[in-house]
Amino acid sequence: MPRYILFNLKKNLIKILVITVSSYLLNSCKNVPSYHSNSDTLIEQKVDSLLALMTLDEKIGQMSQVRHFDDIVDEDISSKFIGSVIHTQGPTPGADAKEWQDRFIELQKMALSTRLGIPLLFAVDAVHGQNTFDGATIFPHNIGLGASRNSKLVEEAASITAMETQATGFNWTFSPCIAIPFNEKWGRVYEGFSESTVLTSELVKASIRGHQGVLSDKKTVMATAKHFVGDGSTDFGQEGGYTSLSMQEISEILLPPYREAVSSGVGSVMVSFNSISNVPMHAHKVLITDTLKIGMGFDGIVISDWKGYSRFGANAIINAGVDMVMAVDGDLDIFQNGVKTGILNGDINHKRIDDAVRRILRQKFRLGLFKNPFPDPELVNKIGCEAHRNKARQAVRESLVLLKNAKNLLPIEKKIKKIVVIGEHANNSGLQSGGWTIQWQGTHDNYKGATTIMDGIKNTAEGLVVYDEKATEKHTDADIAIIVVGETPYAEMFGDIGDGNGAHKLTLSEEHQKYITTYTDMGIKTVVILISGRPLVVTEQIKISDAFIAAWLPGSEGAGIAEVLFGDHDFKGKLPHSWPKSEEDFENKYGPNFWDQSIVPLYEFGYGLRYY
Repeated sequence: MPRYILFNLKKNLIKILVITVSSYLLNSCKNVPSYHSNSDTLIEQKVDSLLALMTLDEKIGQMSQVRHFDDIVDEDISSKFIGSVIHTQGPTPGADAKEWQDRFIELQKMALSTRLGIPLLFAVDAVHGQNTFDGATIFPHNIGLGASRNSKLVEEAASITAMETQATGFNWTFSPCIAIPFNEKWGRVYEGFSESTVLTSELVKASIRGHQGVLSDKKTVMATAKHFVGDGSTDFGQEGGYTSLSMQEISEILLPPYREAVSSGVGSVMVSFNSISNVPMHAHKVLITDTLKIGMGFDGIVISDWKGYSRFGANAIINAGVDMVMAVDGDLDIFQNGVKTGILNGDINHKRIDDAVRRILRQKFRLGLFKNPFPDPELVNKIGCEAHRNKARQAVRESLVLLKNAKNLLPIEKKIKKIVVIGEHANNSGLQSGGWTIQWQGTHDNYKGATTIMDGIKNTAEGLVVYDEKATEKHTDADIAIIVVGETPYAEMFGDIGDGNGAHKLTLSEEHQKYITTYTDMGIKTVVILISGRPLVVTEQIKISDAFIAAWLPGSEGAGIAEVLFGDHDFKGKLPHSWPKSEEDFENKYGPNFWDQSIVPLYEFGYGLRYY
C-alpha cells in the first residue's frame, strides 16, 4: 500500500475500506518513472480510477488554487481538498530556501493526509529566474532574451530557472509569457519575447523544453503559456483592455506560439484579462474550449488569472473551459460554493467538472507527484551558484543591442585614463532588473548576489573610474562618460502609459535627459546605456550621444555589460521590436510594429550593430 495513503491513517472502518480500494486501483503509481517513459494510457487509467473515487467536494477542491497565507488557515488544505498553492506578493514561506521547502512540505503532508492523498501543485511567477527569492539567479526579462535570438540560451535559462524554482519548493511556474506586444504603452511589453510571431514561436519551444525537460525529474517544473490570448495586442496598450483584432488576425498572429506550446507539451495555459468580441477571455468558450482544447488538442490545465472567478463571470468561466481558479483574496468560498451550487442546479454539467479535474490529476501524475511529492533538499545549494550566474551573464551580453556607435567609440580601451559613470541605474541591481524581481513591482534596492553595471566597469577598466550619480559634478577631464538611464521598475497595469497615473512615460524623465546633456555639453564622449522594459522615444538622446545601447532589463548579472563595452565580447543583440521615433507614433491603437507598416520606425525590427 503506498505511503501517501498510509500517512496519518485513522482507525475508521469506512475510511479503511475507501483507502484499500483506492490503493488497489492506484498501486502502480509508485512505479511510474516519468512522464516521458510512462505510457499516456497508463496515466489515463490511473486518472480515471482516482476520479471515480472522488466526491463532488473533492473535485471542486482540486480546482481551487490559494495563497499559503491570508486565503486559508493550514487546515483548509485538507478540509477543503485544495489542489494547488501559489506564492505571490506577501509573506515569504521562510528565511531561506530550506525553510521555504519545509513550509511547503508541511502543507503537502496535509494534502497527503486526506482520504485519497492527492498531492498539491505549488506555483509561482518565476518569470526571469526564481525572481521571488532573494539570492536567486535573475536572467534578463524575455524582451532581452528575444533580442539575443538564441533559442539554446533561452532553453538553458529556463532549465536553470526550473532548478532554482524546485530548490525553493515549487513544481509549477507561470512562465513563459508568449504575448505579441503591439503597443509600447502596455506595461508588460518586457514579459514577451518579441513583436514577431515567428521569433516568439521559436523561443517558446525552447523555453518549454528548458522548464519541463523530463517532467517528473525533480529539477524541472511544469510551465505555463500565458496569457491566452490577445493580452499584448489590446487597443492603446491597456492591460486587460479590449482586443479588436479579427478572429483571422488572432489565428494568424497570436495563436501560432500557442500551437507551438501545445505541440511542445506545455502543462498549463493561463487565461488573459482582456476581452475579445465583447466577451472576457475567461468566459470565451470558442477560444478556450473549441480552439485551444479541441482544435489544438491541449490536454493540460487551463488556469485562471488573479480572482478570475469573481471578476469575469463566475460559473461562466468554468463552462468556458477554465479548469483551475486562482481563488485568492477572498474568493475561495465564493468559488467553491458557487461551483457546487451551479452543478446542483444544472448550470454546470458534471462532465465539465470531471474534465477539469482529469486535467489537473493528469499533470500531477506526469510530474511524478504521487511517487515523490516533496522537493529535493540537495538543490538548495544550486541557487545562485557560479555556473548559473555565468549563464545569466552570457544572456546579458547577448541581449544588448547597439543602436549607435559614432566613429567607433566602442569598444572602450581598458587603459583609458578616466571614466565617469553617471546615473542611479548604474549602481543599483534592483533598478536594472525591472518588475517581478524580489517583489511583484520590483525593488529600488540592491539584492543578494547581484552585480551592477558599475561593478563590471570598475572591475574591467584599468584607469580611474569615478561615479557621478546625479550628474552634479564637473568631471571635465573625463575621457569618456558612461551614462545609464531608464525606467524604474513596474509590473502589470502599473506600467501602463496613458492611464492617468503619470508614473511612466514613453520618454526619459527630464532628470535623465539632463544627465546626458550635462556631459554632451561639456564635449565629452558619451556612451548611453538605456535600461527599459520597452523601446522608448529617445530620438534626440541618440542624436546627441556618441554611442547608444539598449540594455533592456538585464537582471542580476549587470557586470556582464562591461564585458561587451570593453570588447571582450562583441554585440550580438538584434531589436525584438520596432523602435519608435516620436510620441506621435502612438496616437492610434498601436505603435510601430512588425504588423503595421503605416508607421515608419526609427529603427526597424532586427536592427543592431556589431563591432566587427
